[in-house]
Amino acid sequence: MRISKAGAWLACLWCGLAWAAPADDSVLTLTQAIDNALARNPELRGGVFRQARAQAVLSQAQLQPPTELNLELENFGGTGATRGVDSLESTLSFTRVLELGGKRGKRIEMAELEGNLAALDQRARELDVLADVTRRFLATASAAEQLKLAQESERLAMEAQSAISRRVAAARSPLADESRARIATTRANLDVEQAASTFRTRRYALAASWGDAEPRFASVRADLFEFEADPAFPALMAKLERNPAFERLASSIRLRDAEVRLAQAQSRPDLALTLGLRHLHETGDTALVAGVAMPLAGRKRSDAGVRAARAEFALAEVEQEVAQLQARQTLLGLYEEMTSARRRVQALLNDALPLARTALEQTQAGYDRGRFAFFELASARQELLSLQSAAIESAATYHELRTEIQRLAGEPLHRTEGSTP
Repeated sequence: MRISKAGAWLACLWCGLAWAAPADDSVLTLTQAIDNALARNPELRGGVFRQARAQAVLSQAQLQPPTELNLELENFGGTGATRGVDSLESTLSFTRVLELGGKRGKRIEMAELEGNLAALDQRARELDVLADVTRRFLATASAAEQLKLAQESERLAMEAQSAISRRVAAARSPLADESRARIATTRANLDVEQAASTFRTRRYALAASWGDAEPRFASVRADLFEFEADPAFPALMAKLERNPAFERLASSIRLRDAEVRLAQAQSRPDLALTLGLRHLHETGDTALVAGVAMPLAGRKRSDAGVRAARAEFALAEVEQEVAQLQARQTLLGLYEEMTSARRRVQALLNDALPLARTALEQTQAGYDRGRFAFFELASARQELLSLQSAAIESAATYHELRTEIQRLAGEPLHRTEGSTP
């Protein structure tokens, strides 16, 4: 499937998360996930048939009204002189409708606009699918990081349990510390099982984005803690109108306007011209016949159609205005949440985590000298692990919000090759 401009834009946004990696089928990059979704997502495959349908509608709109072949038989099978077929009159004629008011051109214009809507719908679907696969990729990357953190916590808990068992055996720590250490190890084991289950679930959800029942990758490659400078909010607002959804609203308004003009053209009646040949069976003579037909009292019927088309046009304009207002409010909210998530990650990485590591080192040293109890050491270790987990979640949230902004703006925020989102 050809990658649309919108699809390429979203792929460029995440080039940092999807940097080229050595060939390894077990590790999935975002570029590979996007390629898989574009090529194999069932919803996108349907776009080929939608566009084929739009082309067929256009071809049909370009056709002239068909010519009719008419055969009339008169003055036969009656009584008296018309008994039998002696007085039969047969007429073979052709009728052609002449459309007035430019109806055919307006039908073609409407069909072309409907084709444009189908193309815009496909672009919007691509953006939605790419945003969805990116969110699933990020969720999988976040789950992988949480699993690594849980496994590291399990390793530390087992090491601590072994060390405390030796201290208890040497009568340097109370027996209760060994029980607490065993509880901490059990809890760490359960955390690893839960994290592994979450990771498996998200791998399957990611693979489902392109229709795979079983994931063909073991993990994903991404750096959640690498950031680019955020764009200015006014620049994002300027890009908002380029979203395929808004282009579709504008195209829909043009379609409604074309419907109004077609309804107005239909208020002008068409002419039906008839030309034929009549054969008189009784005398053996033939003669030409001609006629013109025009519908009467069609004005009221067409006026109702014009009013309905104008109402649809006005409704489309109102819907566009409402959608634009809602999109601006959504964009503002997403932007504020994104900058807040970034500040939260920076605060955790630059302030909270260094302090927590220092506190753990100090508590460990104090515990070794007998100045702190084991539960204080366990508390300091748990606080560090909680902050590390929060940093992973906040970083993933930041990138997810950036994805939503990208989808809404319809353009890449940055196109620096090799940069991260």
